[in-house]
Amino acid sequence: MMIHPTTQALRRRAPALASLWLGVMMIASGQAQALTPVEVAGNAERANVPDGATLDKRVSLRAPRLISFGPEDEMFIGSQSGRLYRLQPPYDHVDAEISLPGYPHSAVVHEGYLYVATTERLYRTAYSPGQDVTETDFEGVADLPGGSGHASRSLSAGPDGRLYVALGLQGNCSAQHVSQDTTFEDRRGGVMALDPTREAPEWTPYVSGLRNPIGMTWSPQGALYLNNNGPDHWGYEAPPELLVRAEAESFHGMPWYQWNEGEWQRDECIDSAPPAGRDTLAPPVAKFAARSAPIGLTFLPDDNPWQVDMVTAIHGSWATQASGGRATRRPPKIVGIRLEDDGRQGQVIDLVGGFQAESGERWARPAGIAYRDGALYFTTDSGDTGLYRLTP
Repeated sequence: MMIHPTTQALRRRAPALASLWLGVMMIASGQAQALTPVEVAGNAERANVPDGATLDKRVSLRAPRLISFGPEDEMFIGSQSGRLYRLQPPYDHVDAEISLPGYPHSAVVHEGYLYVATTERLYRTAYSPGQDVTETDFEGVADLPGGSGHASRSLSAGPDGRLYVALGLQGNCSAQHVSQDTTFEDRRGGVMALDPTREAPEWTPYVSGLRNPIGMTWSPQGALYLNNNGPDHWGYEAPPELLVRAEAESFHGMPWYQWNEGEWQRDECIDSAPPAGRDTLAPPVAKFAARSAPIGLTFLPDDNPWQVDMVTAIHGSWATQASGGRATRRPPKIVGIRLEDDGRQGQVIDLVGGFQAESGERWARPAGIAYRDGALYFTTDSGDTGLYRLTP
């Protein structure tokens, strides 16, 4: 990950580039920066981007969600429309569209297989780049806790060769917990791991205490970071959404505790005893405004032009303030996170905005996000849906 000395070294090596982006960095955590309005190539909309950057629509897709890359730079995009999309560079058309049952929210290529996570099952098929794939090629690998409520299942290949899936609680205060002593269908609200090389792969608990973790990514050093969408029963302004750093068996409070006003506070909506006390809970790495719904999350290489360590897609809230209409919804945007040296605290920096008009009307809601060769790619599953690219 990029730390402050690395950023300074980058500036020494590329003074012109550093000067261009210096204004991006010189802000306090959570504050907006000055962005430049530009026309979006490929549609009739406008967006606010860092000075000198361009934004273009690459291709239309139906309700696309998380993005991943496979061998030979193939791009895979899950969706809410029952489709898995594959795109080849330069990602301006769909190379393959695979119909799958359920909600194929995310996919990864790992050790010669294409894996897809739906709400209730992990699927796979043997795979090589460019291969034709149909629904009948997939086999079930392992069931997942299904049911109503938060239905996305975010899939990632870990540095240890295992597969990891993030899944949310059914609701705000569901008595669910990712642990061995919880029934399988109630193992929700965290992360589970699976060794795909075993003859009969099974999910094992890994992280617990997250209401709805969707974005999931690994640092270059192998640390796991997750976005968490907080509850909505505390009102419009609290608690904030969180970015957390997770470790094996770490517990992150929910639904028994919520991070608010700089401390973990007991949530009385659930009366069962919490699995651990608040003194065991680590503070979040960063926070976002309540109800803003962070989704896609990824690390960037040190030499990226945006001079941040991570980026996340802020989906924007469906909720409004009690005294207002749609104009009071949290706006969608793309933000960067610049981490401190130890990777346990971060500064949030606006990178792209302008998706929501003053009236509250939106032309995009970012969902998945990925980085390749200096460009940021993101999907929007609402408005003018599809894949977009931000270039410096």
